[in-house]
Amino acid sequence: MVELKTPAEIQAMREAGRVVAEALAAVKAAAAVGTTLAELDEVAQGVLAAHGAGSSFQHYHPQFAPTPFPAVLCTSVNDAIVHGIPHRTALRDGDLLSIDFGAHVRGWHGDSAMSFVVGTASQDDLDLIETAERALAAGIAAAVPGNRMGDITHAIGTVVRAGGYGMPEDFGGHGIGRSMHESPSVPNEGKAGRGYRLREGLVIAIEPMVHQGGSDKYYADDDGWTLRTSDGSRAAHAEHTIAITADGPVILTA
Repeated sequence: MVELKTPAEIQAMREAGRVVAEALAAVKAAAAVGTTLAELDEVAQGVLAAHGAGSSFQHYHPQFAPTPFPAVLCTSVNDAIVHGIPHRTALRDGDLLSIDFGAHVRGWHGDSAMSFVVGTASQDDLDLIETAERALAAGIAAAVPGNRMGDITHAIGTVVRAGGYGMPEDFGGHGIGRSMHESPSVPNEGKAGRGYRLREGLVIAIEPMVHQGGSDKYYADDDGWTLRTSDGSRAAHAEHTIAITADGPVILTA
């Protein structure tokens, strides 16, 4: 069932969104050559503690995963698309890092992700990240009352495919609110004018995941969580939690 939020509930979700935005900014600032992924998770834990917020990710256990997620931050490096576990692996110059973070405040969740290069960046990586960000922006722009879910998914897919990139099959965005994952699902590709009609009060996380090389294939790592591109190509991830309002889409995790 799709749950529409009241203006007061959307305002409450902004608080969680601000915590998420602050944590991602702090993690990005701390990410440097030689920094370990576990140290970045500690930075995110510190932001949660400072705000008295809870983690949306830690101990989360969906059906596809063999174990609960062990950290508060997802850290996906190079060919890892999403759900990377922050082990004590040190970042190297030129690593493409995608970070995904969720927090809840007084029962309301926020979820957002970004990608960037640590140290020296290649133009290919910068183009990949820019495409993911443009796809996210296109999806957000289509999130207006009266449109359909397919208008969001078509906008995302059009940007990604025009760049010659791939996307992981069967993974995309989701509704969000009292739970991190709610209905409806938000695919990253689809047909315009199809699907759920968008209404005021709908809050969703839109999250393009983009691969270099054009392949949509991926596999799950031995940890059962990390998804990697099948051809070893690099991936980027961009995400915001947004509310659909009469005045247009409002980014809650900005």
